[in-house]
Amino acid sequence: MRPGSIHAILAATVFGSMLSVADVGAQTRQLPRFEVETGWLKVPPQFRVGDVSSFAVNAQDEVFLLHRPRTLKPDQAAMAAPPVMVFDASGNYLRSWGGAGAGYEWIEREHGIHIDYKGFVWIGGNNCPASNLPGLKPVADDQLLKFTQDGKFVLQIGKSNQSKGNADTANVHRAADGWVNPTTNELFVADGYGNHRVIVFDADTGAFKRMWGAFSNKPADKDDCEIQRYTNFSDPGPDQFSIVHGLRVAKDGTVYVADREFRRVQMFSSDGKFIKQLVKPDTLFARNLTLSSDPEQQFLYVGDGKTIAIVDRKTLTLAGSIDVPGMLGGGHHIASDSKGNLYVAATTNGAQKLAFKGMTTAGR
Repeated sequence: MRPGSIHAILAATVFGSMLSVADVGAQTRQLPRFEVETGWLKVPPQFRVGDVSSFAVNAQDEVFLLHRPRTLKPDQAAMAAPPVMVFDASGNYLRSWGGAGAGYEWIEREHGIHIDYKGFVWIGGNNCPASNLPGLKPVADDQLLKFTQDGKFVLQIGKSNQSKGNADTANVHRAADGWVNPTTNELFVADGYGNHRVIVFDADTGAFKRMWGAFSNKPADKDDCEIQRYTNFSDPGPDQFSIVHGLRVAKDGTVYVADREFRRVQMFSSDGKFIKQLVKPDTLFARNLTLSSDPEQQFLYVGDGKTIAIVDRKTLTLAGSIDVPGMLGGGHHIASDSKGNLYVAATTNGAQKLAFKGMTTAGR
């Protein structure tokens, strides 16, 4: 029998801050506080940026922005910035790279970016040929790409338009996100839009290691270009993932998966054993997720419609939410830096930095 999720929906307000808190118990605890850092991103005047899909942060707190140049209108296309743009923590432009090149197949529709513990950059895409999006080739993004931080090609896992479905161990199928576990040097992939699974590869060689679906089930094939929307959200919910849209691996090896359209976060051991889940049916929960940067990684930040939910990582219960004036909402993908700041990629709504302003007492 599949364990159900834990619901904690009671709301309170923290005095003296703009943090809305869900009271998950009588104990007082410290929660992070944020403010929008206005004017943070400083794009050079010669460039135009398309839909901002994802962020990643390196060990020096340089921020890597992944955007979709081909979403720009024709009158701006000639000024399109390369798909990977790098900024310092203050938002100053440093460099950019990406796009078609020798020895690899660049993705058609940029989706997720991750920088691993060795400093390598991983990029995936989610183009579907039947979508017929303007300016894109009618192929599926069934590959993952690995580069240096200056854009030198290192490795490709999978081939464009070659997925054989959820049983395929050589290709992904429109993968949404990825994360390398430093302890095992394994790449965990949220695979994603076409497939509905977590798949794990050796981060050096790209060799297949293992895979699993929701509740550790064997993933089943259901490949839809059009995103399937749902109105009923039961607990525990369907046996399969919907869109596996976000994934993070904590320092202790625990794997967290954002199952977007079913509004749930599932928690697994590193070998794929299901542990528990959190379902939040009343909002657009589990759009994405990232880990807090404190040593214990106390929290998961989870995109939740117009807000970002703060989830206790170990208990997988709601602890609070980030809801500050001027924020873009939960966004498409989010990332954190070593100082605790959050970077929100909101596709058509742009991008934003939420500056960490310390901890505040909650639960009084």
